[in-house]
Amino acid sequence: MHLNPYGADVVNFAADLANRPPTSADELADRCRTAGLVLERPVEPSDLDLTLAVIDAWTNVVDATGEREKAKLVNEMLARSAAYPRLTDHAHGWHLHYRDDLQPLGAVLFALISVGTAMHLVSRGMDRLGRCAAAGCETIFADTSRTARQRYCSHPCANRDAVRRHRARQSTPST
Repeated sequence: MHLNPYGADVVNFAADLANRPPTSADELADRCRTAGLVLERPVEPSDLDLTLAVIDAWTNVVDATGEREKAKLVNEMLARSAAYPRLTDHAHGWHLHYRDDLQPLGAVLFALISVGTAMHLVSRGMDRLGRCAAAGCETIFADTSRTARQRYCSHPCANRDAVRRHRARQSTPST
């Protein structure tokens, strides 16, 4: 049962866009299709510009230091992308959209990422977006783990950091 199309998939897609920003409207369209987004209109360069602006705003949410700052930034995004929710059946049966129908892709992504981030933070926790804890890695991730303890963007980064910590302990003389 698919209850929330604005959930984990959206914040993971936002993280992917933040970590590897698209460089063209065509690339953005391809990545949206790969992510399962139905494109209702041609993707224009202005969609890329708005998407990059959305990702910049979203990255500020990720890097915010406290819950109130995160909430303020998400609320600003929601206000800029707001439209009343509506039922639609354009692609996968009846579901809710938090945007007007037939909007350009940039506006669609703005609404999806804003609402998806808000839902992610209130349902999973205000600290469930972050950057990898491995030294030298700045990759953004959305923590969708069951334990709410994700600190790394991937298993390879976690393993590298564990090896680094192990070697550091081994090279420290014991007393």
